[in-house]
Amino acid sequence: MSEKYNVYLISDSTGETLDRIFLSLKSQFSNFEYYKKEYAFVRTEQQINKIIEECNNATNTIILYTIVETKLAKYLSSKSEENDIPCFGILGNLILTFSKLLNQKASHTPSAQHVLDEDYYKRIEAIQFTMAHDDGKKTDDSDKADIVLLGVSRTSKTPTSIYLANRGYKTINIPLVMKQTIPEKIKEGNSKSCVVGLYADPSRISDIRRNRVAIMNDTRLPDYTDLESIKKEVDESKKLFKKHNWPTIDVTRRSVEETAASIIKIYEIKKNK
Repeated sequence: MSEKYNVYLISDSTGETLDRIFLSLKSQFSNFEYYKKEYAFVRTEQQINKIIEECNNATNTIILYTIVETKLAKYLSSKSEENDIPCFGILGNLILTFSKLLNQKASHTPSAQHVLDEDYYKRIEAIQFTMAHDDGKKTDDSDKADIVLLGVSRTSKTPTSIYLANRGYKTINIPLVMKQTIPEKIKEGNSKSCVVGLYADPSRISDIRRNRVAIMNDTRLPDYTDLESIKKEVDESKKLFKKHNWPTIDVTRRSVEETAASIIKIYEIKKNK
């Protein structure tokens, strides 16, 4: 049995960047057992002293940090070294290298990425638009969307839409069900929106739907979980995508992030045509 590590993630901002980096790092090691503790908005030596004290009361400790203020970063590094704690700065060398490359002095400002600039307000607008157009709620202004996602129920349309919105893309998702209609502008190709069809393996969809029905305790929709019915749904959706020449993505074994990355690539290709 492998040892369990105590991983301390220390950030002078929200910690979001560091958490994502750690997520990528740990995915490379199948036998990496750990407890994770996160510290956000760490901006004083007193805060660091308390964290180091806590680290000394634990075993197999590792510190990862994103602190851009040089003096504080050096303080954390030196205190970790004094206490024989492995400590790794995630952004330090990269900022220094970029500073040399650009021939500019870095500002070393904590939370500099969280500024209320044009991109920030674009993301907020995209999130509001996407939430208002979730699950086919509103389609009359579909031409205002950057991206339109189509697919049968349980093909990750909503989580993918929300992820895209957080990246600044106004997204509409429309379920392919009997009562739901697709706007003529989209079907006729008169919309500037990038339309993408999502589908998945029927068995996978059936499993997800059965779990959902069990949670909701609703047995009134037998066709909803029936494998043969789902196969027909998926086949019909594929025929629709092919008829209108819409690009498609099989989401069966894809994470939301991977699906979104592929959609953004399709969007960029359409945009640059």
